[in-house]
Amino acid sequence: MIYQSVLGGVVSALAAESIDNTSKQAWQKLYDPTEQGDGDLVSLFASKSDGFDRNQVDYWVAARLHHLLTPRHWHVLVAKYSTHRAHKVDAIAHLKTVVVTPAPQLFLYKAVTTWAIPKLPGVRAKPVKSVVVDVPIDAPAWRRDALIAAAVSAAKVARRAAESRSADMIVLADSFYDMNTWDLEANPESTRRRWRAVIHGTLDEMVAEALSHAELILRAEGVLMDRVAS
Repeated sequence: MIYQSVLGGVVSALAAESIDNTSKQAWQKLYDPTEQGDGDLVSLFASKSDGFDRNQVDYWVAARLHHLLTPRHWHVLVAKYSTHRAHKVDAIAHLKTVVVTPAPQLFLYKAVTTWAIPKLPGVRAKPVKSVVVDVPIDAPAWRRDALIAAAVSAAKVARRAAESRSADMIVLADSFYDMNTWDLEANPESTRRRWRAVIHGTLDEMVAEALSHAELILRAEGVLMDRVAS
């Protein structure tokens, strides 16, 4: 499988890196990130009778990117392009420590988070639903407690199911994007806009740098389209 672009390769690799299944676990047993051999991914799989498939390439590239990119470059790509909730949150936390700004920590956190998780048109965070229980007036205490416990348990199951279905997407409340909630010191709006622009610009520059380094890695592995065409 050959990637048509660096960004396409990075996105595919990060998607695979988010998967935790038997196929990935089996592949990891074959991968040694410290290996310094001259062979690339194409030559490695060319020697195998069963060839290679899309998932195997993605797993390999994800491992190489994680190993060879600097932590800041790896985390900025994960924060921007990964769909794994925990990995994305961890990457955002890391980026907070490497972005230099005079803005308060709360402002920095929300600026980085909204950069990594931009507001999507028509997508809204689901409101928390209250648990409503119909309990007969003359019900004994044990019956009342049982009905309440059953309703709470059912609500927890429903919430876990909803979270599982949306595990590949983080949706922030609309209020999270309101800069008035980012700065408890009430600095002028012009100052806040400047802070946000600089933070987002810094992160965009980091993404460009990371993709540039990622391109070198993908070329070394022989998985870019122009590498094969030539």
